[in-house]
Amino acid sequence: MTLPGDDDREPADESGASGPVQPPTGDPAARHDESADGNEDAVNPAETTEKFEEYREDLDAVERRIAGEIDPGVRAMVVAGAVFVLLVSLVLPHAGGARGFDVLLGSEVASVEHIGLPSRIFVWFVLVFGIGFSLLALMTRRWALAWLAVAGSAIASAFGVFSIWHRQTPGIDNYVGAGPGFGLILGTIAIMVLTFHWVKVVWSRTALQLAAEEQRRIAAARDEEREWRRRLGED
Repeated sequence: MTLPGDDDREPADESGASGPVQPPTGDPAARHDESADGNEDAVNPAETTEKFEEYREDLDAVERRIAGEIDPGVRAMVVAGAVFVLLVSLVLPHAGGARGFDVLLGSEVASVEHIGLPSRIFVWFVLVFGIGFSLLALMTRRWALAWLAVAGSAIASAFGVFSIWHRQTPGIDNYVGAGPGFGLILGTIAIMVLTFHWVKVVWSRTALQLAAEEQRRIAAARDEEREWRRRLGED
């Protein structure tokens, strides 16, 4: 005899238990293997840190090399133009018939024009720092050479102004020689322009280096703190 509602019951399994059939759960060992395969590509932080430490010295060396270089950008054209003008000023008259090379070499013409010490110092600083170190700094992009170019050009600018004033001042026994020539005035203006642009290049690079050093100090302090935590077992 079939009672109402008997058709709605779940069929019993072979063991006689009734209820919904549960799906097989699978072998735990197999599930473990699948989980291991799924995490096979996972990144190990300790291993990554060790690999990074291996290349830290190389990265620091590259950073120091980059920090020692300059990037004048468009100012490189201005600096090169100022250097060219300085070269031209050496072949132009500095006082009377004495040209810049005459003042530089101390020729007889320079003695006749009574070229003083300020003019001699000016042309030597123009040649060594304004032309020599400026060209080296542009070709090598070295920050130290740019600093030497800045320092020498600044001193040359001061002696250029002093040389112009000296040619307009009576000498011993009220000697009045030829006034400042076009080459002296042009060279003084060019070395001032050169000094200004080198200062801008060097100062911008100095600010960048200071920021990079600050970042390195912060990173070093963070690494040291992480190392202490690891040793104390906090991480």
